[in-house]
Amino acid sequence: MMKGKKIVALLLSLTLCASLLAACGGKSSESSAGVEINKEGYPIVNEPLTMTVMGPDIGVTKWDTMPFFKTMEEKTGIKLEFRNAPNDSFETKRNLVLASGDYPDIFFGGQFKAADEVNYGGQGVLLPLEELIDQHAPNIKKILDENPDIRKSITTPDGHIYTLPKIDLNAVWYMGPLWYNGEFLKALGYDKVPQTTDELYTYLKRVKTEDPNGNGKADEIPLTSTKLNDGVRMWLMGSFGIGLEDIYADDNGKVHYAYTADGYKDYLTFLNKLWNEDLLDHETFSQTDEQKKAKGKNNQVGLVQDYYAYFTYGGEPGDKHPMFQPVASEIAGTPVAAKHPGLAKGAFAISSTNPSPEATIRWIDYLYSTEGAEMMAKGPQGMLWDYVNKDTHEKKWLDTPNGEDREEYRGTLTPDYGVVVPGIVNEEVNNGFTNDFDKWITKENEEKILPYAKVPFPSVYLSESDQQRVSAIRSDLKTYADQMEAKFITGQEPLSNYDKYLETANKMGAEEMVKIYQAAYDQWKQN
Repeated sequence: MMKGKKIVALLLSLTLCASLLAACGGKSSESSAGVEINKEGYPIVNEPLTMTVMGPDIGVTKWDTMPFFKTMEEKTGIKLEFRNAPNDSFETKRNLVLASGDYPDIFFGGQFKAADEVNYGGQGVLLPLEELIDQHAPNIKKILDENPDIRKSITTPDGHIYTLPKIDLNAVWYMGPLWYNGEFLKALGYDKVPQTTDELYTYLKRVKTEDPNGNGKADEIPLTSTKLNDGVRMWLMGSFGIGLEDIYADDNGKVHYAYTADGYKDYLTFLNKLWNEDLLDHETFSQTDEQKKAKGKNNQVGLVQDYYAYFTYGGEPGDKHPMFQPVASEIAGTPVAAKHPGLAKGAFAISSTNPSPEATIRWIDYLYSTEGAEMMAKGPQGMLWDYVNKDTHEKKWLDTPNGEDREEYRGTLTPDYGVVVPGIVNEEVNNGFTNDFDKWITKENEEKILPYAKVPFPSVYLSESDQQRVSAIRSDLKTYADQMEAKFITGQEPLSNYDKYLETANKMGAEEMVKIYQAAYDQWKQN
């Protein structure tokens, strides 16, 4: 530990000296641990600089042969030596490395848990990044300045940034939406999707009774699901003012646990009504996702959740099956929809043994530019893609070698395949890769989801003790809440016992958990 602190102190001292020399002489380079660093442009270093990297290996191609890393070495002058671990055991292996004291210079990919950021950052194992960002990472700084919620969400309670995230500025969904059966809508004479819970109920009732698939059989299933965990719960909770299926904050900054929140009983009452009238599939709590999909492909289902409609209904991507629009109930302020925060934290960190943090932050900053993000997402230019117009970042796909599957080939070019990696996604990065179906999805999101969408709860940091307590509470409480949800909906437990349910949930720690998250939320707001 003392050794790590001495190294940190030495690095800070060298950085200060280099900054003073640069200020006096007006030079475009500075020295870090004996290495001259170019303050702008590429390469980052003119002399050889080698650093070690630990990351999750998905098992497709070794990182030391990946074109992404080879291109980065050619561009920056920084050579990387890899100490990877299999993705399925990466977190365990990384924890062993952190405990050993034999750290790599860089942690790249995967995700640090919030508690680990606080723990290892506080111990000096992970270097604070905020000053390095301000001085050497203009792309990251610009993003954080323009998105203060992101800066707050990656700043730990001690005021430091220890890791960098993956940022997707286009993200909308937490889980795939509900999708209406377009053929059913047409057969029943709908020119727009339901807007209220009453209209939704009427649609489901008509699906049940008016034979919209036209086969002369009463085999239609108005709404189907798999234990409601597939997203049905989340999208319908929003009709009763509940921001998400777990912890969320309302517009006044008050934190709630969804399963005990105001409106939750109304949600259960609505679902119980659907169940009693056979409008909610009675196999909801027992069937598999494959069984659910089979019903959709058999043209029996009127409303279903999936990432895309054709995943369940079959056919090709298209605009045949309209996206669900969150429906309003009689509760004021509804509907609400949960928006993805566009943030996956803990994807990059610099260790205390790193020989040149300044060069390293410049290296990673490139991935937060559009040009760097393009290479991270799709591999180096000329292999899987090329520019149509570099000024506008319009791109086109190239043919893959021997007709290989495009996605599998991409996994050999870049580490951005099956794991969370640092960087950014924006419209320019995807320019040229969006087809008509993608554009239709964007339009549906803009018209139906985004007007009601908000991030239900920010990514906050908890102390180690609070995290342990919350984890213990949430595990047992979630099991109990899921069981009682199914019982209330199916009528095994009468809704007249709802107050007893609330009392039990609070005894199990629901109120205590809310208080912990309220304190963390209040601190997040003050950052």
